[in-house]
Amino acid sequence: MSSGQRPIRGRGTAHNLPNRFERLAYEPDPEFAASTTRPKTLYLRDTSRSIISMNDSDDLPFRASVNPYRGCEHGCVYCYARPSHEFLGFSAGLDFETRIVVKEDAPEILRHELASPKWTPQAVMLSGNTDCYQLIDRRLQLTRRCLEVFAEFRNPVSVITKNALVTRDADLLGDLASVDAATVAMSITTLDRSLWRVLEPRTSNPERRLAAIEELNAASIPTSVMVAPVIPGLNDHEIPAILEAARKAGAKSAGYIMLRLPHSLTDLFEEWLELHVPGRRKKVLDRIRSVRGGRLNDTRFGTRMSGEGVFAQQVRRLFEISRRKHGLGHEQRDLSTARYRNPAGRQLDFFG
Repeated sequence: MSSGQRPIRGRGTAHNLPNRFERLAYEPDPEFAASTTRPKTLYLRDTSRSIISMNDSDDLPFRASVNPYRGCEHGCVYCYARPSHEFLGFSAGLDFETRIVVKEDAPEILRHELASPKWTPQAVMLSGNTDCYQLIDRRLQLTRRCLEVFAEFRNPVSVITKNALVTRDADLLGDLASVDAATVAMSITTLDRSLWRVLEPRTSNPERRLAAIEELNAASIPTSVMVAPVIPGLNDHEIPAILEAARKAGAKSAGYIMLRLPHSLTDLFEEWLELHVPGRRKKVLDRIRSVRGGRLNDTRFGTRMSGEGVFAQQVRRLFEISRRKHGLGHEQRDLSTARYRNPAGRQLDFFG
C-alpha cells in the first residue's frame, strides 16, 4: 500500500492513520501537508493516580510494570505499543511519537503503591510498553526518580530499553543488582546504521547501545541483549552478528521476539516498507505471513511472540545456535525479593 506520503526525517512514520475508535477522521490536503515543517513533539500531563500495571499473560515474563510515559519519541515504526495511543484519542501513527503523555507524579505514586499493605513484593518491569529512557527523560529524569524509589524499597526491577541513557542510572541499578534486584535488557534490532536510521530514528545508534552494555557490565549489572523485533526477511540474518557483538560487550544472556503487527500497525508497517525498502516489501510481507499462519498478525497466546511454521523454526534454530556459540544464557534469571523493605510506611498518606 502507499498513501502518497513522503518520509519525515527523524520520524518513524509520515502521517496519522484514523483512530479505530473514532467515527470521524481528519484528512489533510496533500499539497498543504507537503509544505508544512517537520512536526514538533508536544508533552501532555497525565493525571493518573496509579502507576503499577498488572497483567496475567503467560506470554510475558513479568506481572507488574511501570510506564512513566505514554507514546514514545523514539519513533520505531514497528512498535507494538502504537495502537495503545488510540485509547487516548490519538492516532497510532505520527501522534504516537509527537504527542507524549507524561506521568509527572510517577515517582511519588510509585512510592505510595510500594508502601501500601496491599503490595506483594515482586519484580517490576520498567517499562514494558513504551521506552522509559526516551529523549524527554534527559530533562525530566522520571525514570531515575522511579529507580530511586525502587532502591529505597529494594524492590526488584528489570529495565528494557533502546537508549544508552540507561547508563546515567548505573549507580542505582548497581546498588539494586548488588542484592540481586536489578537487570537490564538492551534491545538491538540491527547493526546496520542505514537501516537503524529509518527503522528506529530517535533511538541510540547500535554502537552506543553496545557501549552501554559494556558500561553496565563494568558496573556489575546483569545485562542481556534482546533481538527485538526479528523482522523476517529484513533483519533475521543479523541475529548471529548481533549476539556476537553483544557478548563481546559483556552481555550475559539473550532473547528475541518476532515482529508483531496489531491493529493499524499493519498498515503503518506496509507503508514504511513501500517508502524505505520497496524492493524487499513483498519478501518481508510474505515471510511475515509464513510465521503468522498466512496473516500479517497473530494474537494467539503461545505463538504471538515467536511465530510458527518452518521459517519461525529456522529463526529459532539460528538464534539458539548463535546463543550457545557465544556462551550466552537464556533470558534474564528471576530476581530476588529477599531484601525488600518498607521504610516505615511513611508515604501511606500520599492521597490524604
